[in-house]
Amino acid sequence: MGRVNHLETFYGLKVRDFPFTEPGTKGARLPAADAVAWRISTPPYGTGPLLDWEQVFERFADTVDLSQVRAIVVGLWTKDVSCRPDKVIETLLAARDQLPSLRALFLGDIAPEEYEISWIEQGLVSPLLEGFPELEEFGVRGGNRLEFHPVTHQRLRSLVVETGGLPAGVVRAIAASDFPALKYLELWLGTADYGGDSEIADLAPILQGTRLPRLRHLALCNSDYEDEIAAAMASAPIVAQLKTLDLSMGILTDEGATALLSGQPLTHLKTLDLDYNFLSEPVRQRFRDALEGAGVTLYLDEEAEEHEWDDEIHRFVAVGE
Repeated sequence: MGRVNHLETFYGLKVRDFPFTEPGTKGARLPAADAVAWRISTPPYGTGPLLDWEQVFERFADTVDLSQVRAIVVGLWTKDVSCRPDKVIETLLAARDQLPSLRALFLGDIAPEEYEISWIEQGLVSPLLEGFPELEEFGVRGGNRLEFHPVTHQRLRSLVVETGGLPAGVVRAIAASDFPALKYLELWLGTADYGGDSEIADLAPILQGTRLPRLRHLALCNSDYEDEIAAAMASAPIVAQLKTLDLSMGILTDEGATALLSGQPLTHLKTLDLDYNFLSEPVRQRFRDALEGAGVTLYLDEEAEEHEWDDEIHRFVAVGE
């Protein structure tokens, strides 16, 4: 679970925790409103006053000039693991006229010491994209009860969804959305053990690329069907326009890797990330021989651990629970 941590930077800005115990006066003891990405969280259990996220945001609005805020990171919003962020989303949407400079929003910057990623309850998040048409970066962590409706967003450049199990309906809705400016797409598809019930067919519109004309970075990772994804990439039209391809963190074996290497050329890529994998050394070497000489930065050295019981081999994605 070392891959799931609090964000340190977001939208090119250092993440700064808003001090919920410091009401202060507007701007007191704090950086300029546009100088950092503001993480707004409730106090972790036993470490501060019992405040709802909406109360912390109200203090934030009374202390920081909302009109200048460029990036907001929503951290812990409840001490109740069954609580969805519906009120958080409502609060942000209600304040949208006060946030004309907001360009980046991340919902669910929650670390394992607070909740495991599989415990995070999410909600319907696409209204945030509809309500903030100027957003350029959007991210969400947690797949439980996560919902997404197809949207058209003209400005979004980066979309990141981190889960231990991404519902198929969300995958299909993202694939059906129109993102003409999107350059960076990262989906942690997860495992069926934690609600990741998508299939390779759900990714078909993404692999086709017609709704993603500017996409340059594609990460379809942390998947228990990574072999199928790798095999599909061998002929996927989207690959030709990419600069970086990330198939890491999932159950990638020699079968999928060999299919990927036997398909369309990958030498135009700047980076190919296959870290955390179940590849044999001969297959790893084939990738090195084929790509490193062409100047591709290759990540494939992190080997995942197989487990054997009942005379069967069991393999797991990097981030499940």
